[in-house]
Amino acid sequence: MDYPDTPSHKVPSESAPAQQNEELPHTCAEDFNIPSSPKRNSEEEYETSNRVRQEDVNFEDTTLSHNEVMDIVRTGVAELVKDPLLSDLPAGVTLDEVKSQIALEYGQAMKVIVKKECGGIMPIVVPQDATVVDLKHAISRYVTLKQTREGGTTQISWRYIWRTYWLSFDGEKLSQNNKKLKDYGIRNRAELRFIKRLRSKVEGV
Repeated sequence: MDYPDTPSHKVPSESAPAQQNEELPHTCAEDFNIPSSPKRNSEEEYETSNRVRQEDVNFEDTTLSHNEVMDIVRTGVAELVKDPLLSDLPAGVTLDEVKSQIALEYGQAMKVIVKKECGGIMPIVVPQDATVVDLKHAISRYVTLKQTREGGTTQISWRYIWRTYWLSFDGEKLSQNNKKLKDYGIRNRAELRFIKRLRSKVEGV
């Protein structure tokens, strides 16, 4: 019996090369004509990363002495006080004085005028929430610094001072060390006085 001829199917040989006109995957870079970056071999990448690491840690190991650090601080403070905001500060100003002045200008501190028994006055800057003992410490620092600048050598016994004198505001003695100044009604530019304690009622502070 004769069968109709069927179309023959050629099986491609395994050795036959793949079609050359096969389309390659399309990339966004081709749309914008972005050139591909040249490939770098592993040796170049290693040298580059190694160089970066060396640059990261290649700093000079410097150790400054205490005097050198203090010179740097003094220079920085001297530059700061050129600002009109700090122009009232004395020569050789300390960093604490700079901080106090800035706090004063921004309302974080207040200045009180303490009048001495001999008639002199001391402008003292303290934080807004300062206590009586904070004020006493600030007075001590102010006097010590003033003496140093003027070349004074007199040693002051602050324990004796506070046993001999009261600080007073508006006729009221500041008798409680831990009480806040604002609780006594003391505000910026308030005037305080030293008044002598009575001998029969000398009390510790």
